[in-house]
Amino acid sequence: MAILEKNRIKLHATAVDKQDAIRQVGALLVDSGCVAAPYVDGMLAREATMSTYLGNGVSIPHGQYDDRGHINQTGISVLQVPAGVVWDEDDADELAYLIIGIAANSDEHMTVLSNLAEAIEDPDMAEQLAKTGDVDLILNCLNGVPDSV
Repeated sequence: MAILEKNRIKLHATAVDKQDAIRQVGALLVDSGCVAAPYVDGMLAREATMSTYLGNGVSIPHGQYDDRGHINQTGISVLQVPAGVVWDEDDADELAYLIIGIAANSDEHMTVLSNLAEAIEDPDMAEQLAKTGDVDLILNCLNGVPDSV
């Protein structure tokens, strides 16, 4: 099983707040068998201690070290929220449009994160990923498929 697969990408989602977005992106990991349900609680607890917002509309919620026991296999999920969700209650302008859920036992996910970092360095690309209706665009971009974007 690949680290990122189509069944872990949800386009055109809505979220009432960042906790809702984290629950949704976590559910994609749970439903695909990557993690047990308590891992999502760890993602929420982690976010409560430190923001996972990267900038350019991207956030990468993940569990804490103690939550690794709930990981069945390394996996990444993507929740696209075209309208955005406020990620910092103190800064209503800080909206996340792509929420990337991460569950990793090792460094297997680092290639995907590297590809993500390259993609969001370009604000136009970050915006394209946040608004696309093409699951393959997100899949190929994060999996590093050449000429996919």
